[in-house]
Amino acid sequence: MHMSHADHGTHPPRVDIPRDYNAAYDLLARNASRAAKPAFIDAATGAMLTYGQLTEQAHRFANALRDRGLRPEDRVLMAMLDTPEWPVVFLGCMLAGVVPIAANTLLTGPDFEFMLRDSRARALFVSKPLAATFDPVIGKAPALKMVIQAGTEGPDTVAGMVAAGSPEPKVEATCADDACFWLYSSGSTGTPKGTVHLHSHLIQTAELYGRAVLGIREDDVVYSAAKLFFAYGLGNALTFPMSVGATTVLLPSRPTPGDVFGVLKKYQPTIFYGVPTLYAALLAEPARPARKELNLRMCTSAGEALPAEIGKRWNAEYGCEILDGIGSTEMLHIFLSNRPGEVRYGTTGKPVPGYEVRIVGDDGQVCGVGEIGELQISGPSAALMYWNNRSKTKATFCGEWTRSGDKYTCDADGYYTYGGRSDDMLKVGGIYVSPFEVEASLMTHPAVLEAAVIGVADSDQLVKPKAYVVLKAGQQVDAAALQQHVKGQLAPYKYPRWVEFVTELPKTATGKIQRFKLRQLGQ
Repeated sequence: MHMSHADHGTHPPRVDIPRDYNAAYDLLARNASRAAKPAFIDAATGAMLTYGQLTEQAHRFANALRDRGLRPEDRVLMAMLDTPEWPVVFLGCMLAGVVPIAANTLLTGPDFEFMLRDSRARALFVSKPLAATFDPVIGKAPALKMVIQAGTEGPDTVAGMVAAGSPEPKVEATCADDACFWLYSSGSTGTPKGTVHLHSHLIQTAELYGRAVLGIREDDVVYSAAKLFFAYGLGNALTFPMSVGATTVLLPSRPTPGDVFGVLKKYQPTIFYGVPTLYAALLAEPARPARKELNLRMCTSAGEALPAEIGKRWNAEYGCEILDGIGSTEMLHIFLSNRPGEVRYGTTGKPVPGYEVRIVGDDGQVCGVGEIGELQISGPSAALMYWNNRSKTKATFCGEWTRSGDKYTCDADGYYTYGGRSDDMLKVGGIYVSPFEVEASLMTHPAVLEAAVIGVADSDQLVKPKAYVVLKAGQQVDAAALQQHVKGQLAPYKYPRWVEFVTELPKTATGKIQRFKLRQLGQ
């Protein structure tokens, strides 16, 4: 397998992958000469897994799966915290041709019950602290044959399976277009959708974004606040570092500002992957470390658009750019991103090499410069389908193009700017208003920590922007001052007609603001 580099910039780069291909074998084989090098470090315990240990344990685990009667194409659910056992299970499944489904550990029992039933998973791998959430639902999943605990000792545990499995390397004869793993979409607007990805997709994202945009190297130490079960975190903390032989620090617990700074100070990561709400919280942390205490050379942000003010403040404080980008569960990782040295805060940058994007208006025509429409993506890592969901599959995956559901504009320089979700856009006086634009303006006020804007009908039943605002600790400001602040930055019709101060905003498990919940409040 090799990278075919662009010819004088006229052809997009691509990764040529042979037909017979196993993603886990590729990621492990790349590191055969690094057996003694740390691949994963557990920040909670300091435990370390070298590349040599990872390879042996993944093969042992694959053989233990076979010994327990699991066959190629069988599906298994992983609800595991970020520890070095996570990559052992994930890669071990793939070596055996078994399809791992990485589940969001922050979900509820009914969500997990839906996933187990929808996927017909034959095995569940669950971290000990999460086991109680599953107890009420295990009996409701007829296909489930075994429950294996992670993070503990004993025969029916991940550690027990690794110990019992033969170390003999045996790789299932999968092909590049075989189903490799699933991720369930966050389900912030309904039932989660099982998104099916292929063996070829992981390395595509590693080469086209991880190497070509991020510039990840063997000597990097990386830490991703986004967990491994997210598409974003999976690339950040597993695929990208393993593709070049870098070292990943994993934090099993929730990434609080204190814990994140603790990891950044103790393990000195060179690459940090965050999300906008976390960067805001880190900058608001009174006990935050000085620039000289950290070793960052690159930061990324995804999940939702990064307010320009946060990017500029982070850069000023830590001398490190944040590459804001957008990816999706459907495309597996970032397909539109700012570049090192060419960052324009407030934009999502330009297409990642190997991906094409277009903006399509309500009339189905491709938009011109500055016109707002839906962002659509064409690239080699688009998911095969949503499992058991033909209608949504057809609506999202349209031949070569995948619909994002995100509104965007593109300027004359080719930089793309986020304009909110298709279903979040407000029409005020017949003109589209991006709630994100109003939020970004509010965020530039020194007293504001977070803001979310929705459309609410006034007494004439005309939709106008309403802002929900969280203030920084110890700060005070009135609604009129914030309204005046926005009027000074944006077209007057965009200012929030109502400002409501709240202690927190409703968010998905991935940290995205759930504007639909605020809309329900506003009714």
